Amino acid sequence: MDPNATPSSSGTDGKVRGSGNGLALFVIASCQLMVVLDITIVNIALPHIQTALGFSTESLSWVVNAYTLAFGGLLLLGGRTGDILGRKRVFIFGVLLFGLASFLGGLAQNEGQLMAARALQGVGGAIASPTSLALITTTFREGPARNRAFGVFAGVSAAGGAIGLLAGGILVEWLDWRWVLFVNVPIAVLIAVLATKVLHESERHPGHFDFAGALLSTLGMVALVYGFIRASQEGWRDPVTLGSFGAAVVLLTLFILNERRSPQPITPLHMFADRNRAGTYGIMLMLACAIFGMFFFLTLFVQIVLGFSPVQAGLAFLPVSVMVALGAGLTSQLLPKFGPKPFMVGGALSSAAGLGWLTQTDVHSTYLGSILGPMLLFALGMGLQFVSLTLMALSNVPDRESGAASGLLNTMQQVGGSLGLSILVTVFGTASRNEAKDQVAGFLSTATPAQRAAFQQTGQVPKPWSDQILTSGISAAFVVAAMFTLVGAAIALFAIQVRPSDLERLQGNHTPAADRT
Repeated sequence: MDPNATPSSSGTDGKVRGSGNGLALFVIASCQLMVVLDITIVNIALPHIQTALGFSTESLSWVVNAYTLAFGGLLLLGGRTGDILGRKRVFIFGVLLFGLASFLGGLAQNEGQLMAARALQGVGGAIASPTSLALITTTFREGPARNRAFGVFAGVSAAGGAIGLLAGGILVEWLDWRWVLFVNVPIAVLIAVLATKVLHESERHPGHFDFAGALLSTLGMVALVYGFIRASQEGWRDPVTLGSFGAAVVLLTLFILNERRSPQPITPLHMFADRNRAGTYGIMLMLACAIFGMFFFLTLFVQIVLGFSPVQAGLAFLPVSVMVALGAGLTSQLLPKFGPKPFMVGGALSSAAGLGWLTQTDVHSTYLGSILGPMLLFALGMGLQFVSLTLMALSNVPDRESGAASGLLNTMQQVGGSLGLSILVTVFGTASRNEAKDQVAGFLSTATPAQRAAFQQTGQVPKPWSDQILTSGISAAFVVAAMFTLVGAAIALFAIQVRPSDLERLQGNHTPAADRT
C-alpha cells in the first residue's frame, strides 16, 4: 500500500467503516449547506439591514455580491489549496474562517464593516466548499456508495438556497437581522469539532499557489458583474459601464494567459479538453444563471405583490427543497441504468418549462394557481441535473486534481449565479422602465391632487401601478432565464457523449487515495 495513503478508521485495509462514512457525509453535507444557504439567507433581511446600517439601495446589492463574488472568484484557489496542504486541515480552516466572518458581520455597525465581513465569508466558503466535495472522492468507494454521497451533496447544494430563504424569514421575523449571520457561528464550531474526529487527511501533493490566477479571475468577474449592474442603472453608453466591461476583458484575458503559462495553474486548462467535462461546466453555468434569478425575482414577487411576510415567503419556497431532493434521489437510483445524459437533458428541459410558465406571471397571479406549479417543475429539473453534473465533472480526474476539478464546478455555479443575476437585473430594469412610462401616464390621468403631490416628492406610483411595473420586469427576466436553461439543454444534447455502459469506466478511473494498494 502507498505509505502516504489516507489512514483508515478500520485498520490497515484502506477501507472506512460504514458508520464513519455516514458521519463523515453528515459533516461534509452540513458544511456545504451552511455555505450555500448563506447566499440566500440574507435576502429577506436586506430591508432590515438597509434601515439599521443606512445603506443606499444601490450599495445594498453588494451585501449579496460581496459574498458571491469572493466565493466564486476564489473557489479555484480553495480547491487547489486542499490538494497541496491536505483537505482535512484546509476544510477545518475554511469552516472556522467562515464562522469568524459571520460573527464579525453580525456585529457590524456600518456599511464597510458588513461588506468586508461578507467578503471574508466568501473567502471561507471558497476554501471549505470545494474541499468538502473533494473529500467525498477520497472517503467513498466508486460505485453506489459514492453515487449516494454525491446525491446527498447535490441535493443539499441545490436545496440550500430555498432553505436559506426559509431560515432567513424565521430569524428576521422572530429575532433580528443579525441572527442570519450569528446562526453560522455554533454550526461552524460543531462542524470543525466533528471534522477532527471523523475525517481523514488526504495525501498532500507538492505544488505552489497560483495567486496571480486567483486575483485576475476574481477581479475580472467583479468587473464583469459590476458592468451589468451599472448598465441596468445608468445605461449601456455610460463611461463607467463601458470601462468596467473593458477591464473585465483585459483581466480575464490575462487570467487565461497566466493559466497557460503557470506550471501549476488553479484552472488546469487541459480539463476543458475533455468534451464531456467542458460540456458539464457549460451546463452548470447556464443552470446557475437561471437558479439565482428565479429565487431573487420570486422573493420580490411574493413579498411585494402577494404581501407575504418574511416567514411566509420562506415557507413558500420550502417545496423547492423537497422536489430537488426527490429529483436528486431519483437520479442517484437510475443513473447506473440510464447514464447521466438523459437526466442532464431532461432536467434542463424541465427547468426551462418551469421558467417558461413563470413568464405568464402578472398582478393577478396567485401562489397556488400561478407560482407553485412552475416552481416545482423548475426544482425537479434542478434535482435531475445536479447529481449527473457532479459525477461527470469529477470523472476521469486524477486524485491530485480532484480539488481543482470540484473547485471549477463550484465556480461555474457561483460565477454563473452572479453573472446571470446581473444580466437578468439588467433585463428587469429595462422592461420595468418601459412599463413605467405607460403606468405613470395612466396613474397621472386619474390621480387626485394629493396623489400627484406625493408622486412629485417620491417619484413612486402607488399600487396597483407599481405592482404592474414590477411584474412586467420580472416576466421579462424569466424569458431570458428560460433561454439560459434551453442553452444548457442544447449543450447536454449535443456535447455530452456518454453511454450507460461508460459509467463504470468513468467512475473506476477516479479511485480514492484510501483505496489504493
